[in-house]
Amino acid sequence: MSVAGRHGEDDPREGRERDPLPAPPDADAGLIPDHLNAPAVSRYQALGRHIRLGPRQTVVMTRISLQASPSDAGSWLQLARKCETAGFHALLVADHPGSAASPFVALAAAAAVTSTIGLGSYVSNAGVREPILLAADVATLDLVSGGRARLGLGAGHTPTEWEAIGRHRPDVAGRVRRCIAVAEAVRALLDGGAVSVDTPEVAAREARLTQPRPVRQRVPLTLGTANSHLLRWAGGNADVVGLTGFGRTLPDGHTHQTHRRTDEIEAQLRHVAVGAYGRDDPPQLEALVQKVIVTDDAEAAAAGTSAQLGMTVAELLATPFVWIGTEAEILSAIAEHEKRWGVTRYVVRADAVDPLTPLIGRLERSKR
Repeated sequence: MSVAGRHGEDDPREGRERDPLPAPPDADAGLIPDHLNAPAVSRYQALGRHIRLGPRQTVVMTRISLQASPSDAGSWLQLARKCETAGFHALLVADHPGSAASPFVALAAAAAVTSTIGLGSYVSNAGVREPILLAADVATLDLVSGGRARLGLGAGHTPTEWEAIGRHRPDVAGRVRRCIAVAEAVRALLDGGAVSVDTPEVAAREARLTQPRPVRQRVPLTLGTANSHLLRWAGGNADVVGLTGFGRTLPDGHTHQTHRRTDEIEAQLRHVAVGAYGRDDPPQLEALVQKVIVTDDAEAAAAGTSAQLGMTVAELLATPFVWIGTEAEILSAIAEHEKRWGVTRYVVRADAVDPLTPLIGRLERSKR
């Protein structure tokens, strides 16, 4: 078989002249049926499960995963057990070579003390990870965990991670091409195929993953991105699309502009919808929650963050990227995000474990 990050890729407007992908079907060009030519959010829902189900409705479970990283063995294993007991869907580890723990080593340790919780990187930088090595890590994690591995990928953005391996960070278009090529190669390797490719982005010669083989027939792929082309590719190919609310990377190489307003979210969902057109199994939408505060005064708790981001408190509280309020208000917001955006999955930070543990139980009961 031949084939052609982390979160926070740069603003999709950057590098537009060098479009790395062919233009997808576009509702505005008349290539999507008229009854789907609607605002971005309803268009995504129409292209997804809702249009297929028609009058038949199913309960879509809201799933909350935790992103964390070990600082010592004891607390890390305790956290893994605690998350599983609390009902978190997956334990995820960031992948920042040189400045954070190796995700697959940490997750293998967590696998040894758990039995049901999912495990994955969130997300691996496709720009500095070679397909055969990444596929072997994911397959090994799936083996030792009994089939609980997840594959998380992004295009990457931090220049030092390229410099550490003797490369220069490509421009946006180059990072997008590389991310897609790596995703396709890793998927092919995990599926048991041979990969031969020779492009400026990726080179492999009859690469095969003969051992170990994943336990599951298909390891789920999450693509985390804010880039328009990657959102469309993810719509057509990923199992989960990770939405971050991030935009252009700032000069420090780590922080970002934010894209969290309604129109910005709708624009991103539109790209996912166009990419997903024709799929029988459109990807699930997942939001990276940057802040969780359980409080009876949401406006006061949100004021500082909203001012920092240049948003009103109401705009901030309306996004799926923060949960601020009472437990009841947060549950109501989660229900609204599913209804409005189609978001049914979330990733939270380690400091959210304790405040969210009772909420997860209430969330499960509310879906029954």
